[in-house]
Amino acid sequence: MSPGQKLRELVAESAIQVPGAPNALLARLIERLGYEAMYLSGAAFSNGVLGLPDVGLFTLTELALETGYLTRASSLPLIVDADTGFGDVLNVERTVIELQAAGAAAIQLEDQQSPKRCGHLAGKSLIEPAAMCAKLKAAVAAREDDDLVLIARTDARGVTSLDDAIERAKRYIGAGADWIFPEALVSKDEFARFADAIDAPLVANMTEFGKSPLLTLQELADLGYSIALYPVTLQRITLKACEAALNLIASEGTQADILDLMQTREELYDLIDYPAFEERDRSYSTDK
Repeated sequence: MSPGQKLRELVAESAIQVPGAPNALLARLIERLGYEAMYLSGAAFSNGVLGLPDVGLFTLTELALETGYLTRASSLPLIVDADTGFGDVLNVERTVIELQAAGAAAIQLEDQQSPKRCGHLAGKSLIEPAAMCAKLKAAVAAREDDDLVLIARTDARGVTSLDDAIERAKRYIGAGADWIFPEALVSKDEFARFADAIDAPLVANMTEFGKSPLLTLQELADLGYSIALYPVTLQRITLKACEAALNLIASEGTQADILDLMQTREELYDLIDYPAFEERDRSYSTDK
C-alpha cells in the first residue's frame, strides 16, 4: 500500500489527529505512541531546523531532504507542507516529483503570494484563484501515484472573507485538489459553515496562539473535518522545556534535579532500536 493510499484509508474510516514531527526522532515517538499519521510543517522546519522565520526561505532540496529523514524513520504517512510550491506551475511540478520521491503521502500547497507569511499573522496576500488552480493542475499532472493526496490550503479568510475562502475551495477541488485546508478560521461557527459548504475531506489547523479556537477531535469530527492538525505543538513544548532546563543548569550548576524529567538512555536506545544495530554489526563480523 502506498503512503497516499494508507492516508486516504485512514480518513475514510474516521477523523484522525496528526501531530507535527520536528525531527526524525520525534517521528518515531509519534508512531510509538499510536498516532496514525504525521505532518512536516513549513513553519516548524524553517524555525526549528534552520533558525529562520516562516517567510519562504528554505529550498525544495532542503524540504525534500527533511521529508526523506522523516519517512525513513517512521512508517506513518507524512503530510508535507510545501508552502506555495516554490514558484509557478513548472516549479510545482518539480516540487511534487521531489516530495513524492522522498516518500510523502500528501503534499500541501497554499494560495499566498511570495513572500508568504504564517497563516495566523497579518500582512498576507493572495494569488488569483485561477493561478492557484493552474498550480493544482500542474501538481495533478506531476503525480505518479494517483493516491498521493493533494491538499489545497486557502488563506483567504484572513485576507478577504470566509465566503471568498469557500468559493476558492470549490474552484480548487475542480482543479484537482483532493482535500481542503481552510487556514485561520476564527470560530467554531466558521468551521461549521465551511464544512457545510465544501464536499471534500477537510483539514483543521489546531495550532496554538493563533486565530482559531482549539477544538477537540470529536468536535471537529462532528463538524465534518477529517484531520485535526497540531503542526508546531511538539516543537513549542520541547523549546519551553529546554528553556527551563537551561535556566536551572545555569542557576544550580548541575542538571541532577531534573533527571526524572528526562528520557533515559535505555528509553532512547529502545526508541531508535539500538540493539538491532549492534546485532547486525556483530553478524557482519562473524566468520562462518
